[in-house]
Formats: sequence, C-alpha cells, structure tokens
Amino acid sequence: MAGKVVGLDIGTSGVRAAELTLGKGGATLERFGQVALPVGAVRDGEVVDAEAVAAAIKQLWAQAKFSSNKVVVGVANQRVVVRQVDLPWLPANELKKSLAFQVQDFIPMPVEQAILDFHPLEEFTNESGGRMLRVLLVAAARDMVDSALEAVQKAGLQPQMVDLTSFAVLRALVTIDSTGLDSLHAEALVDVGANITNIVVHQGGVPRFVRILMMGGGDITDAIAERLGVPLDQAEAHKQEIGMASASGAVDANPAARAIESTGGAFVEEVRGSLDYFMAQPGAARIGRVVLSGGGSRLAGLADRLASATRLPVQSARPMSTLKLGKTGLTPDQLAYVEPMVTVPVGLAMGVSS
Repeated sequence: MAGKVVGLDIGTSGVRAAELTLGKGGATLERFGQVALPVGAVRDGEVVDAEAVAAAIKQLWAQAKFSSNKVVVGVANQRVVVRQVDLPWLPANELKKSLAFQVQDFIPMPVEQAILDFHPLEEFTNESGGRMLRVLLVAAARDMVDSALEAVQKAGLQPQMVDLTSFAVLRALVTIDSTGLDSLHAEALVDVGANITNIVVHQGGVPRFVRILMMGGGDITDAIAERLGVPLDQAEAHKQEIGMASASGAVDANPAARAIESTGGAFVEEVRGSLDYFMAQPGAARIGRVVLSGGGSRLAGLADRLASATRLPVQSARPMSTLKLGKTGLTPDQLAYVEPMVTVPVGLAMGVSS
C-alpha cells in the first residue's frame, strides 16, 4: 500500500515517532522526532497518566512536523504475554475468531480481559495425523492497551493498529537474503530501551523466540543516581562518560563505575540467559550473531560485554540502511545519532504494509 503512516513508540522515558512513505519502491523515512516524558507518566511500559502522555505526543507532532495523524502504536511490557503454542489448523480468519476458545490454558489472564493475536510459524502433522499450526500467541491486557490508545486519541491522532514492539524490531532490522543462506542460523535482535528490552530470535525472518525483559539503560542511570545521590541528568552524563567495563570484574573504585557494573552486569546476564534458554529448546537453530539497537545500546562497552558473555559476535543495528531518506530535517550527524532509536517506530510504521 502507498501512503504515509507514523509509527509511535511510547517508551518509559519519552515518546518517539517515525513517519514513513510506503510504496512499491520501498519505504522512505520522511520525519523522525522524540520528546521526553515526565517521570512517572509511563511506568514499566504502561501509560498511567494519559493527559501527560497526550501532551508530549502533541509537542512531538508540532516539533517534528509530521504530516499524517494516522499512527501504529506499539506495546511491550509485563502485561504482554508471548508464547509458542500448537493449535489445530484453521484458515487464518477462522483461527483468529476462535482464539479465545482455544488459548485460555496458555495465558495467565482471563481471555475476556485480553486482546489476542498470533503470528503463524509453521504447519505440521501431529502423531494422530491431525493438521496443526504452530504459532506465536500474543495476549495483551485490554486495559493496558486502552490506556495507550486513550493517550493517542487525546492527542488528536487516529490509531490504525496496535502492534507488539518485538515484531516491529524484527520488521525494521531483518532483510531476507534471496539465497536462503541467512536462514541456516538464527539471529538475536536486542533492542534496549530505558526500562524495557525486546529480545527477538528469528530464523530467516521467522520469529522463533520473543522475550520482553523489564530492564534497560534507564535502570543503570537510576543505579548511578542512587549511588551518588545526584539528579538523573547528571547520572546519565556519568554513565555515558564512563561506559561499561568490557570484562566482568574489571571495575575501578569509582562509585559510578561500580553502579554501572552491578546493574549493567545483571542486564547482560539476563540477555545471555534468555539466549541460552532459546538454544536449549529441542530443534533450536544455533544463534549466529546478536544485533543491538535502541537508545540503551549506545552505552560504551555494552556490545563487547555481551559478546564476551554470549561468545557470539555482536554488532550495531542499521535500521536506516534499507530506507530511502526524504526531507527529514535532520543533519547527517543527527541521523547517525538517532539511528539506534528509530528501530521501533520505523518497524511499527512498516507493519501496515505487511
């Protein structure tokens, strides 16, 4: 489909959005912008102050000069469940209608309080000869989604769809190799936000494992602020100046460095544990590399530390490499700076054409 659409990422520390023109020739990035949120307006990825979030979104639209008010909204928090399940095969539209009757045993919330969706993975035949479909089931708490949509609508925007942020990361970062060689190994995408990290393991563009980790770069900033007794902006400056030690235990006596090591080290271990869990599953493909994105991925030393912990090559994502650039209003230096943060909003906007 051709036309303009905006992907809107409502994070814990700010709102950011990307406007794309989608056409037969691919996607063009027209505009990108971000605005900080008041502390507490979004808690653990969930909107708790719709008025404050709406005000920030209005400011974002005024600053970035987006031409469209049609948006795709992303969600990712502890009230979203993603599970791989096997269901009796049905045509896609019939399966979607019947999900509520089939999946109650797979999710930790009443189906009437959940918004359900699925991503098909593969068909197979069970031991009884029955035709089955393996899917990634997504269940999101309805009131949580409604809170996000309330903020968007208060800002005068028209939500076109709600999408799982993890799938947006996959959409923005994966290009399928026509030779099929890229599907021989799995790839882990790790998008590091302020307090939420999306981990997606895919094979040839097909998601095999999704985990929403309730940790991110903001947790390290918070740890420094608490250790030093300084405001968050000073703590963030300390974090960016010092960075993370490339080897576990290689920390000096600097209290800020110790806070980075303690919290950052725990984060690295959570990511490593998630990837180990995936690789321990029967039939799981070997992970060939880790690709980092998100604002939290800019922490100096993080990529090296992840590489050391996982024993895998780690590289920075380049979500703009497959996009055409319109009149974004951003300089080349600004585009380079924001590139890690465009992943989610770009992937959300791409979702309307998938």
